[in-house]
Amino acid sequence: MLLTLACGSILFPGFFVLGAWGLHQVLPQWPVIDCLTFSNRVVSSIQAVLASSSGIIVVLSCTDIITCRHWLAREYVWVLIPYMIYDLGAMYICYWYRNRGEDKKHSLAIFRNFLKHDRLMLIHHIFILIVLVPIAQVIRGERGDFFVGCIFTAEFSTPFVSMARILILWKKQHTFAYKLNGFLTLGTFFFCRILVFPFMYWSYGQQKGLNLLQTPFHIPFLCNVINAILISPQLYWFALLCRKAAQMFDTSQGKKDS
Repeated sequence: MLLTLACGSILFPGFFVLGAWGLHQVLPQWPVIDCLTFSNRVVSSIQAVLASSSGIIVVLSCTDIITCRHWLAREYVWVLIPYMIYDLGAMYICYWYRNRGEDKKHSLAIFRNFLKHDRLMLIHHIFILIVLVPIAQVIRGERGDFFVGCIFTAEFSTPFVSMARILILWKKQHTFAYKLNGFLTLGTFFFCRILVFPFMYWSYGQQKGLNLLQTPFHIPFLCNVINAILISPQLYWFALLCRKAAQMFDTSQGKKDS
């Protein structure tokens, strides 16, 4: 546990700092904020690959979705803790560089604006740290590794979300690659961050001889509450992605018509 926490605490901030510094050396014409944003997106993608790979391994190894155990289901949570803390700091650093004044000092006003601007993502991260981590490591006991693995696989869509931002930094938002990445983002987000929840209910129902509609009434009420809390921001973000995709399609169609 301690070794995993220490490795995560070094790995993510280290990649972020080295990545931003290296980009600034190779591309000195890039603004610092672009180097920071690019590096942050790469680190997010690295974590997403690690998390989703761990999740897939856990899910495929569990023959009994209640009692089967896999060491990754517990160990990777210790990686998530330093990552979530790092990501909160990296988000603020990027926001500060984008909105800092001429004096280049941190201010309470900037911090308050940051809390308002990224409040949903902040709540998401803090909820994982103070609610999901204790549940995953202590409260659930020796059961439910399968469901922890399913939650890990939700990160599969993150590299595509990050790639969209990187393509924008490269001024490639009007290219086929950007549109293709947009469709992949929508697809992976829908399957891995939304359909994963009915999949977990369906898997439990299959083992217990229940259909999908019966399953929510045969599991602890707290599980339904937590799943509702988890899926709510995903539905909101998916709606935003659909809106952006529609705007992209309308823009492309407008260019063809003209």
